[in-house]
Amino acid sequence: MASDEASAPAADRIRVVGKWVGALEVDLGAWTVPMLREEVARRVGDGVEPDRVGLIFGGRVLKDDPPASLREAGLKGNAKVLCSLNSPDRAKEIAAEAAKAKAEEEHAARLVRLWDAAKALSQRHTDGSFLEDEDYNLDLEDQSGQKVMFGSVEDMKALKMALMLHQKGKTQMKKKMYKEALDVLTMAEEAFSLCDSKLIEKVDNVPMLQLDIVWCYFVLRDVSCLEVAGTRLEKARVGFERSHGKDSSRFRVLQAGRQADLAIYVRLELLEGVVAYYNGHAEKARGSLTSAQAKYLQLQVPDEAISMLMDMGYEARSAKRALKMTGYDIQSSVDLLCEEREKKIRRREEDRERQREILEQMRYGRTPTNKAVDLQKLKGLTTIGFEKYLAAEALRINENDAEKALDLLTNPEQNCILQSKIQAKRSRASRGSSSSRAAAARTAPINNSQASVSAPSHAVDGNAPPHARDGNPPEGNDADGNLPEGNDADGNPLEGNDAQLLDSEEAMINEETANEDEETANEDVDMTDEVAVVDERSNSNPVPARDVSMESELAHDLTGDALDDYDIDVSDEGQAIAEYLSLLESAATASS
Repeated sequence: MASDEASAPAADRIRVVGKWVGALEVDLGAWTVPMLREEVARRVGDGVEPDRVGLIFGGRVLKDDPPASLREAGLKGNAKVLCSLNSPDRAKEIAAEAAKAKAEEEHAARLVRLWDAAKALSQRHTDGSFLEDEDYNLDLEDQSGQKVMFGSVEDMKALKMALMLHQKGKTQMKKKMYKEALDVLTMAEEAFSLCDSKLIEKVDNVPMLQLDIVWCYFVLRDVSCLEVAGTRLEKARVGFERSHGKDSSRFRVLQAGRQADLAIYVRLELLEGVVAYYNGHAEKARGSLTSAQAKYLQLQVPDEAISMLMDMGYEARSAKRALKMTGYDIQSSVDLLCEEREKKIRRREEDRERQREILEQMRYGRTPTNKAVDLQKLKGLTTIGFEKYLAAEALRINENDAEKALDLLTNPEQNCILQSKIQAKRSRASRGSSSSRAAAARTAPINNSQASVSAPSHAVDGNAPPHARDGNPPEGNDADGNLPEGNDADGNPLEGNDAQLLDSEEAMINEETANEDEETANEDVDMTDEVAVVDERSNSNPVPARDVSMESELAHDLTGDALDDYDIDVSDEGQAIAEYLSLLESAATASS
């Protein structure tokens, strides 16, 4: 017994004063602040909750987070701790403040993750960096779906980053998360500022962003932003006029006479009227609101017109959108719906082709800086007579520098050395598991869910907002709200002949892909053996750590719908217009 007592750790004594006075024997290394708080609450009695007990030591409040031991909190033997007892309401206030502070900290951390993920995506999908496990590809497109080059490489990175953040903010707006959206939209504005202003002044992405930010102000009823809201709306008005033309004349020509931008101007003129109202400019406010109301009424689609299109096999939402953008013209609406169907088919073909390219790039491995082999430059070298596997390796080791690769290939001595190295490594690979590698190359984890950021059309192309496409998302909606395969860009099932055409097109592409794989099976084995030339472990620049979940969230927020920015449900705007016109009438009546 004496031996057991001697081996037990000696308890430390601390003195507690204040609401409860007494001495406690504690193990400073094992006890935590929450444990001490609970013990003091128990000694106080009367059913006091631990969160009402405040503990102060050495002039500072002892906190539960992080849950450190008392010794780590600075307590020693015979330490004196002051305890206080907060009122129940005050305890709730403290808990609420702590929860709010924690939520703000988490929100700030999430914004940092968003920025870093958007930056990483824009970097990789501009400079050709290569990731085998990435199942999407981001490109800039104009409104017609054509890929575009936009200024310098740095401009393209900044623009892709801004478009992804802007789309994320719009997704949050649709979910009524306006406070969160405002922070993300502000980051998108910062990313746009990194672009050359002369390159983006003729597109409507930036004025659209200004309008979205002010709409968040309005929904949040943030009157403190009234002055800056007016400035932002002026910038939006100037930007829209520059990109759309005076009275949208240029936009109408490029859109074949359609009024797809009408909803934008409903929101713009409403907000201009609201700012004028609060600044005391009643007549200016009335003029803006009256104009907004007239445009709002033009967007009220008759049920009979929707029924006519639905009878043709189109889904109600798609029919309504087409009618709004064509001024209820049935034939123009059908033409628009047919154009959208053709774009979907073309996108799917492009996605399949890009998949084949990614699979081919995977066979050649990465350059020393983790970039994929440039297939266009590879095609140029094979066109002049060099074998593909040899040209690919020459490009790979020369960081896709076509001139250096050509110099290597045309130098007999270096060419011979390169072939010898390739053959030696292929021989080592064939003694290992070349067949399993070939199978792995043909079934690489690249699925059909390719997203692309499409830039707005510029001076020649028509000034569309940022678009994205999502080729074939997984079945069912995922955690990010992605739509199942076969839905259109609005989230609606494909209508009638649209679905049949897309299904037949996909079947044809699948069959074509299968045939190509079968015909080139032996070639795949050879190409996969050539991957052995690339010792990934020897790369001097390893792939940086990725925030996979945040990158995927950003990529899958991209809708693929070229008209998504113009398809605004103006029901809230209609109510606000009526509300402020009524306020103006009441003010006029009172003054008279």
